[in-house]
Amino acid sequence: MSTLPVALRDAGATTGAGILEARLTGLSREEFARDVWALAPLLTRGASDFSDLFSAAAVDELVSRRGLRTPFLRVAKDGATLPESSFTSPGGVGATVADQLDDTALWRSFADGATLVLQALQRTWEPVAEFSTRLGTELGHPVQANAYVTPPQNRGFDAHYDVHDVFVLQIAGTKRWTIHEPVHPDPLRDQPWTGHRAAVAEAARGTARIDTVLEPGDVLYLPRGWLHAAQAQGSVSIHLTLGVHNWTRHALAEQLAQSALALLRDDPRMRGSLPLGVDGPADELGFVRERLVAALSAADPEPLFHRSRRSRSRPAPMGPLAQLAAVDSLAQDSPVRLREALEARLEGRRLTTRVGWLDFTESDLPSVARLLDGEVHTADHLGLELVERLLRAGVLVPAEQ
Repeated sequence: MSTLPVALRDAGATTGAGILEARLTGLSREEFARDVWALAPLLTRGASDFSDLFSAAAVDELVSRRGLRTPFLRVAKDGATLPESSFTSPGGVGATVADQLDDTALWRSFADGATLVLQALQRTWEPVAEFSTRLGTELGHPVQANAYVTPPQNRGFDAHYDVHDVFVLQIAGTKRWTIHEPVHPDPLRDQPWTGHRAAVAEAARGTARIDTVLEPGDVLYLPRGWLHAAQAQGSVSIHLTLGVHNWTRHALAEQLAQSALALLRDDPRMRGSLPLGVDGPADELGFVRERLVAALSAADPEPLFHRSRRSRSRPAPMGPLAQLAAVDSLAQDSPVRLREALEARLEGRRLTTRVGWLDFTESDLPSVARLLDGEVHTADHLGLELVERLLRAGVLVPAEQ
């Protein structure tokens, strides 16, 4: 019999990477969770030098040389988003894609006071991608990253709230932020600020909870629902917004309900048709409620939760040519490691990850459990055949020697 625990997770999924303390807030994960998370804004002056993450040069590189397409960029001015056709054009010979960014059109819009919003930088700019992945691992909630590039004395958006928490990292220039308390605390993802437009506008005219100017290196944390507006000051402002897409109790309740309904599919009476002549649900509601309550008590939403969690983020990048070379040159002393950000879990004999699942024999389980420590191992330490299988599955990647 195996003596392995019921479930093992890769070490990177449970060990804090220290970004909160070292780069964002000066607080440990425990202090942040206890005193700040989802409770109130937090302003941290001089939190870090973020020049390693993003810069004006990065903006120019992305806009002019990377062949980005929509929706990787939005353009906004005075609270309105400009149509995509106003800043896109075909890619030219050999690249017949009509919605690539047009750097000339973007320059003209920017010179006219528009804000450039580079979206999903966790997919397009490696330093931000690595930072976002590490932060998401530490928080246990997926993170996306946008950059806002605003000309002097201009703003991109009116006062509004987000349906996710944010960390604002000031990269260059200065920007004045005015923060007001929520009109709809802890909004869900389908409860945007536009559903409370009048209340948001009225609250934004009142006394601000925070009225401050962010300088390079400053970090502002805002829980979802807090109203905010920002305006660049005397120079071009660049800031990163790290959006934390919160898992909520409501989301867990949804998954519990889905798990219960899945159980009821196996109940012949629940699959049965309602009697003829039924004018409404009252005649059957008592029976259905009784069966649903019983299913809720028996349902286990954990597998669905983990599956949903894995789907919200992507694993670390993997080059297909480097991976093929690792397979072809595999030897006893080949160093390998678990691919980062896989959300790997070993439950019984099954390893589930963001790239799929694999079942193993009893004899392989100790080696599979060993690789979840995230450390570098040699192929002979884990087993040559097992390593080849996991390389081909994209679970292991070659480690730098």
